[in-house]
Amino acid sequence: MPARKVTNIDPSRFRCAPRHPTPRGTRSFGAERLPQAFQVVIDPTKDPQQPWRDLPPPTGLPPFRLSLESILAPASIAAINSSGKLVFHAVGDTGGVNTPTQIENVATYMESDFSGADITAHPAFFYHLGDVVYYDGELANYYPEFYEPYMHYPGPIVGIPGNHDGDIDPKTGETSLEGFVRNFCAQTATRTPEAKDAPRTAMTQPNVYWTLLTPLVTIVGLYSNCPEGGQLSQAQIDWFESELKAAPTDRAVILAVHHPLYSAYGPKPGSQVMHGVIDNAAQAAGRVPELVLGGHVHDYQRFTGQLAGKDVPMIIAGAGGYNAALHVLDPAFHKAKLPLTLGNGGGTLENFNDSQHGYLRITVTKKSIVVEYVAVPDPSKPAKGPLKAFDTLTIKTGY
Repeated sequence: MPARKVTNIDPSRFRCAPRHPTPRGTRSFGAERLPQAFQVVIDPTKDPQQPWRDLPPPTGLPPFRLSLESILAPASIAAINSSGKLVFHAVGDTGGVNTPTQIENVATYMESDFSGADITAHPAFFYHLGDVVYYDGELANYYPEFYEPYMHYPGPIVGIPGNHDGDIDPKTGETSLEGFVRNFCAQTATRTPEAKDAPRTAMTQPNVYWTLLTPLVTIVGLYSNCPEGGQLSQAQIDWFESELKAAPTDRAVILAVHHPLYSAYGPKPGSQVMHGVIDNAAQAAGRVPELVLGGHVHDYQRFTGQLAGKDVPMIIAGAGGYNAALHVLDPAFHKAKLPLTLGNGGGTLENFNDSQHGYLRITVTKKSIVVEYVAVPDPSKPAKGPLKAFDTLTIKTGY
């Protein structure tokens, strides 16, 4: 196979240009849109804005697994098994704390994916990639930012917490992840006070990091805590390695973690620290996920990265509706021809969308994983769904 052409952006070429004005002394002005590399060394112990938060006790027993069969009716599982196809949604950073317009707009198009006559094409669940509620996971915000926008979403919603779900507002007196645990890690599927008039019952995940078992794919979800760049305790690292080892060998593995391993957005770069932890675990376990999903950056970015010496697609899907404004990449990325690399750093940026909110529609079979980014139109210019994908990636798995 001939080598493909990959554009390389040299960040030093842009940074050596004259700058005016420049800060005096210890002052600091705006953040750089152009990162140093797609991965940056960030010491999570030194981030002053969102410190490490101790995890709440698990609500279930180790090894913290939940089967799709315990969530869906037997007929739904039978349809997945007979068709050999599992479809699900994924996106993060949805909590519309400033305005519900964008999250409700995205949710409307997600709902349209259930409109076809072929039920095997309907998503079986929505996997949330973190930051359900802004800014500090407040219980009071679960209704306007979660239950109400997804009032009519026809499927179950599972997920992992993000940094904003774990952070604390001292004025509320709530503990870290209190709202997430109550509404996603309940011991029984009951309606919480936060649901109000929404019929959705709380999800019954056994922990804030956990594994979803399905007939066609295993999804391992990590909680990367609050510090920028993400941080895992040794207990979670050990658990993650054991879950990779224990994952069924007849189906694919997908990893979900809120903080991205690669990112082209300067103020929220990819994390070398988190990448190193996950890479080491994959090598020790002898199992590499076929796909890594994350959020945190409010846009869509698709990379090819590496884990244990293997190329792995790594996707940021963080345009779920938090705010009208998305995280816009440096003009250098818009002018360059894709795919591209940045300096001498690892990872290749294959595609991105920093102008449209949207979500992932993922279809899994034994032979492949098809990942579509569905970019939704502006609320002022609605279109009829289901929508065609902005970007499509096919991962051949061959199980």
